[in-house]
Formats: sequence, C-alpha cells, structure tokens
Amino acid sequence: MSDRVVLAYSGGLDTSVAIGWIAEETNAEVIAVAVDVGQGGEDLETIRKRALACGAVEAVVADARAEFAENYCVPALRANAMYMDQYPLVSALSRPLIAKHLTEAAREHGADTVAHGCTGKGNDQVRFEVGIGALAPETKVLAPVRDFAWTREKAIAWAERNGLPIDVDNKSPYSIDQNLWGRAVETGFLEDIWNAPIEDVYSYTENPALEREPDEVVITFDQGVPVALDGTAVTPLQAVTELNRRAGAQGVGRLDMVEDRLVGIKSREIYEAPGAIALITAHRELEAVTLERDLARFKRTVQQRWAELVYDGLWFSPLKNSLDAFIADTQRHVSGRIRMTLHNGTAVVTGRSSEQSLYDFNLATYDEGDSFDQGLAKGFVQLWGLPSKIAAKREQDL
Repeated sequence: MSDRVVLAYSGGLDTSVAIGWIAEETNAEVIAVAVDVGQGGEDLETIRKRALACGAVEAVVADARAEFAENYCVPALRANAMYMDQYPLVSALSRPLIAKHLTEAAREHGADTVAHGCTGKGNDQVRFEVGIGALAPETKVLAPVRDFAWTREKAIAWAERNGLPIDVDNKSPYSIDQNLWGRAVETGFLEDIWNAPIEDVYSYTENPALEREPDEVVITFDQGVPVALDGTAVTPLQAVTELNRRAGAQGVGRLDMVEDRLVGIKSREIYEAPGAIALITAHRELEAVTLERDLARFKRTVQQRWAELVYDGLWFSPLKNSLDAFIADTQRHVSGRIRMTLHNGTAVVTGRSSEQSLYDFNLATYDEGDSFDQGLAKGFVQLWGLPSKIAAKREQDL
C-alpha cells in the first residue's frame, strides 16, 4: 500500500492545491478530512466532491457541530473563557476538535502523516501540531504553506496549471475563520490599527446603531449548561445557534482588539461572537448568585489560566485536564434562570432566579425583616483592620 497523508481540508485554495502538491512531492495518497464546526458556507457534499476532483483518493466529511457545542463550547462557557478578558476563544476552541478528527482518520486509513495549511506566523500551527502530538505521538506532521514558503501567487499558478476546480479570482480582502462560537477577521486594511472597521467586515452581527425594538430572553441553566430559552428546552447546539441569531440581530458581540499571539507578535483582530457573549454574560451572573465568595474569587484565577492554555494550543495538557475537573465541580450549584435584554449591541441582565441561590433577601434588605445583626459588625471591622492598624502605627513610630 502507498504511503498516506491525512490533510485538514477546508475547500479553499491552499488546501485544495495541497492535495496535488503533497501527492507529487511525497508520492503519498492524500485523504482529505473536512470538519463542520458551524462555519457555514458550502455544504459538506460540495466540499467532499471538490477534494476528490483535486486528487484526493478519499474525502471524509464530518458534521461535528453538536460535538463542538457540547464538548468544546460548553466547557468554555462554564469557564467563562475570555483570552485577555475579551476574546471568547473562537478559533482556538475548534482546533483540538479538528485535530481529534484528523488523528482518528489517520488511524482508520493507515496514514502516518497529518498535513495542515497553516502559516508560520499564526497560532493554529501550534494548536494543530501540539494537539496531534498529544493524541497520536507517533504521527508526523507536514505543513507545506509554512515549511515550503508558499505564497498565494504560487498557489494560484499551481491551481491554473493543474486545472483545479477552484475560483482563484474571488479573493476576500480579509482572512476569515468562523464557527458556531464566533467569527474572526484579520488582515487587509485592518492591519493598520488606526483604521476603524467598516460594516462589510461583519457577518454574524447587525449594526448596533440601527433602531430596533429590544429582545428579552430568559436563559435556563442546569449545572452551568444552557438547557432552555424562554422556557423551551434546547440542546447546547440549539442554544448557541439561536442566541447567535437573536443577539446578532441586536449587534451584540462585536470585538476589536490587539491581541498577543503565541508566536510572540501582536495582531489586530475583529471578532463577532453574539451567542458566546450573551451566554457568558448570563452564566457569569448566575455564578454571582450561586457561588460562595472565595470559590468565585479563585475560579476567576483558574478560568483566566484555562483560557490561556486553550489559546496556546494546550487543550489536551495535564494542567488543562485538572482545571477542567475543578471547573466542573464549581458548576454543581450553577442552576437557575437569567433574564436578559438584548438591545443595540448590549446584553444586559435584568433578572436572576435560582433554587441554589446564596442571596438571602432578609440578610440583604435595609427594610423591615432585616435579619442581619449589625451589632456584630463593629468588632468584625476592628479585627479585620487590626493588622493594617498595627503596621501603620509602626510606620509612625519610625
């Protein structure tokens, strides 16, 4: 049997050219693997046929949207994961899932090499290769765009010379990656960080400045997982999809940031994540009601580190696995309902309800029925401030 290479296939120019190039350079048979994580665009059957037309001996397509929502988006939600306190890990979440499908295909088809189309300047080369190494340490990796200095011009020339069924003229001015959890846009005029984004950058969200009626939604959570919208039961996939639609229609979830890439450079990114931002906002508020103070404080430290690990391609690392166990334990009581108003680019919580709530009305109220013994506060304040008072006295005596 010939050597075989499994290629992460998107259906675009670079990975379509890579099929023939890998076959020519290595004499290997190429199995194209396309994974649907909710990126939209062409249907899987069209992508499968294109891969075969470009020379793949076999094309595997996988509808992984439900798997992505349940096993990747939900953990990110329960972690309130926001890299640099802004980015909800749009692309970073999909890469370990794609790596998983690539390694499974490699084993199934007897391939000893996995190939991807990432450049040497981005984060995804790390996420794919570290993920593949963790899942299948014996597997080799081929990265033709990075390792052989491909340019778009070389790819177009190859496609034209070999008659590949690729539209090489319809070139977006942006580099775009999108999935169920959100959409990432970069390059083009956005690389000048003084330039403001224009409306044609966006696809998942409407202009938040447009006049419209507000949209009120009630999100029900069970142990940190969204299980109903407005009282109607939903799966995680349905919850994210519907909130992408409703929050996106209100212009919620637009982000413009300069982020620190793993490879050591800064990059300007435009993100749209309407469903993710709405869900994380609601989930955080439910945690504020149901998590004990010290646990909530420590979880904020953990979830920041969790987001950094996932961004850095360490989804399968021992530390991330241990943090998963901690976060899962924190969610035991994160059940209840959050009422939220979506309007003109904002997602504002207006109501909270939980049988697991730690909010005690009688302790919190300043009106009749107050059960808080204020007489205990004087001594508490004195003891709480005693170390600072002693230190301050020492400074005065010097």
